[in-house]
This record gives sequence, structure tokens and C-alpha cells, in this order.
Amino acid sequence: MLRKTLSIITLFLIGSTLYAQSIEDLMGMVNTSNLETIVADLSGEQTTTINGMSQTISNRVQSNNDLSTDYIRERLEAFSNLTVQVQNFNSTGKNVIATQHGSVNPDNIYIICAHYDSVTTFCADDNATGVAAVIEIARILSSQCTENTIVYALWDEEEIGLLGANYYAQQAANTTGGNTRDNILGVVNMDMIGYDGDAPGTAGDNEFDIDVRDIANSLTIKDDLLDVLNTYTFDLTPIVVDPGTTFSDHSTFWNQGYSAVLVGESWETNDQTPNYHTSNDRAADIDFPYMTELTKLVLAYTASKSELVTLDNTVTENATSLISNQTTGTYQWINCDTNNPINGETAQTFVPTTNGNYAVEVSNGTCTELSTCIAFTALSTESFSVNDLNIYPNPVHTILKVENFLDTNLSISVSDISGKVLNTITSSQSIIEIDFTEYTNGVYFIGVNSETKSGSFKIVKE
Repeated sequence: MLRKTLSIITLFLIGSTLYAQSIEDLMGMVNTSNLETIVADLSGEQTTTINGMSQTISNRVQSNNDLSTDYIRERLEAFSNLTVQVQNFNSTGKNVIATQHGSVNPDNIYIICAHYDSVTTFCADDNATGVAAVIEIARILSSQCTENTIVYALWDEEEIGLLGANYYAQQAANTTGGNTRDNILGVVNMDMIGYDGDAPGTAGDNEFDIDVRDIANSLTIKDDLLDVLNTYTFDLTPIVVDPGTTFSDHSTFWNQGYSAVLVGESWETNDQTPNYHTSNDRAADIDFPYMTELTKLVLAYTASKSELVTLDNTVTENATSLISNQTTGTYQWINCDTNNPINGETAQTFVPTTNGNYAVEVSNGTCTELSTCIAFTALSTESFSVNDLNIYPNPVHTILKVENFLDTNLSISVSDISGKVLNTITSSQSIIEIDFTEYTNGVYFIGVNSETKSGSFKIVKE
């Protein structure tokens, strides 16, 4: 965050019905572990996979942050229904913009944003926290069809004068040469959303600021956020700051007459990180439960304003089949292990002939949604016993081994906590090795199937 130094007071689910539709259920999908991983990756406190290689983001200072740009771009490109571009606005500055086009009112735009550049090494709170929240919200909402357009924007060069956001806002408002002013209806900027003076995870005031000014309909955004707080259950206490600070990216939209607010930890009550703008700004100081609550708040606001299309991408599983809960429309069942559509499987109900991971793509003619991948194992008559398999070590650091005592052909899948299949292996070897080196730290699930048995095993990567 660009503040005047302290003179200014900033699972994988297996079972019946999967995937959320209501705003409250979508809020429940915000994953604290995902936020922790992204903050640790961006602050360089752990290695991560970028451009297919295990790398460490040494810092995000604007003159040397290409690696963080690639990291953000790759994460957003992995989500469905997003158009991702890197916007070069000067010789070094690069905004990363992901657009989820509205199916009914594509010109009505809501922007959820954060800056990703930093002033020195680490800078976990400022502003890896805001970036992590934007990416997590994009992960969840990109699976939904919306009537209005959502732009997930990660700004560069905030720390040297709000340059990236200012360029975007000026371009959006430009009406010269026959250009039409972009119909941006609301901007929510998240800058430093991870520090609360109470011990992380403990009960406390959980105060946060909503910085606002009476510009365009900015006060309405503030009111809408307060309505969300009163509609759903949060462990948060809002502090409305009016007139709010101009020292972050939302103010560049105020300058162009757009509606915008800043959401962040409470500088107004002097409860901001004590390690502001230093290399002591580390992930260990982040109150991730508090950060999760703020992420849920902005997600709920965005989901309500973007207007979710009534299209149900949930799936019900029974003993013999998978059933799309969308009762009208078109269907295409997908084999998640191969990422390919299954030929001829276009009915609401799908009866698998083999165990595996499956999803359904549903469409109502104007928009399409994809369900999560479901591990279907109902065809198995037995589960593996300790005499059949041995999977070790757990936690794993580099190589996971599956010891196959049955000497039979095994189909093995590796899935992340969201259900995304990352790798598949088929082998009858007595010891099957799976390379975890490139995977980020966190929880994974190993699905193992033989002709007669199946099992799912939770593995932790450290």
C-alpha cells in the first residue's frame, strides 16, 4: 500500500451433492489453505511452480517482479470462463487483468482488485494478502455464470504512484477518438487485509476499514458491503472512514468519476501491521482466519452485484450413477482423468462403466458451467486393506511411493484439495513412484483403483 508513513492513520469432497450455488454456499468455498499458500508463494517464503519449474519469487519490487506477474497470470489462466491478459502500461509496468464476461449485461462491469508490487522482500501483508483474495474469489466465481461482467485486476507499480491502476482507470474513462467510456459500476480494492492486532486466530475485535468518499455511487458500495455483513454471518467489525484515504488504487477510479471503495485492515484505529514497508512483513504475522472473513465479504458482494445466473452445476451421486441437478438444458460429461469429453454421454444422468473422476458441463443456451470433479468409486466391491497397499512417506517432500502388494494393475490419480486432477499413472510395478517436487505445500488426495478395489488417501506435501 502506498501510505504516507504512519502520519496517516491500513476439499476435496466425495459424496452426494457437490458444488455450491447460493451466495452463502459460495462463501463457504473460500479456502484458508489456498490463501495461506498464495501468500507464502508470492512473498517468497516457499518455492512454487512457475513456467513449469520450481522457483522462488525473491521479491515483487516493480523493477524485478516478472516472476510474480507470470505466477498470477498462470493461476488465473487455470480457471474457466476467464479471459486473461497482461497489460503493459510503460516500459516496466504490467497489470494482470482477468475478465469474466457477463452473459446478459456484458457492459456492466464490477472490478475486484489489488496491487501485487512491493517495496522490498517478503511484504506478505502488503500486498500478497490482497492478491491472494482476488485469486481465490476468481477461482470460485469463475465457475459460475453471471449476468454482469467481473474484472479481476492485479495492479503493478502501486508503490511508486498508483501507476498501473491509474493507467487502467484513465483508459476506461477515455472518450476521445470515438471511444466509449467503460460502464464500471463498482470497484472494490483490497490492500493489506491480513493483519489484526489480536493474536492470529483468536477472538478479538476483527475491525476493518471501508474507505469511501461521496464520489459517484461510492457510498452505495459501502452500504452494500454493510448489507452483506448484516445478511450473512461474519466475524468482522466494520469501520467506515469518510473521507477515506487516497493512498491506494481505488482513488484512481475516484479521479475518473467512478464508484470505488478500499477494504483493508484498520489503519483508522491504528491496528495496521507494525512491519509496514519492511522485509519483516512476513506470513507468520498474518491472521488468516481474519483474512478469510474479508475475502468472503468481498466475494459475497461481488456475487450479489454480478447477479448469478440460475444454472445449477451441482451433481448428485448414487450407487450406480451421477446425476446433474440442472433439470433443463444440455449436458456433456467429462473424464477428469483425461480432461476429455466422454463420447455420447450427453444426458442428465451418467452411468459410469469404470471407476474414475468425472464432471459435467451444463448449459442453458446462453452460458455454460462445469461442475467439480467427482471421484466415482461405487463400482468397487472392496476397499484396499493395509495388506494391499502402503503409501509413504506422509507428509511427503519429494517422492511419494505406492507399494503394490497385490502385483496387479493400478490406476492412480493425484488431485488437489479443489478436486482438480493433477496427474494420473497406470502401473503394475511393485513400487510406484510419484514425483511431488513441483507441487506446492498443502493437502492432496491419491485415488487408487484396481479391477476390484478402490481407495482415496489424504497426503500432505511439506
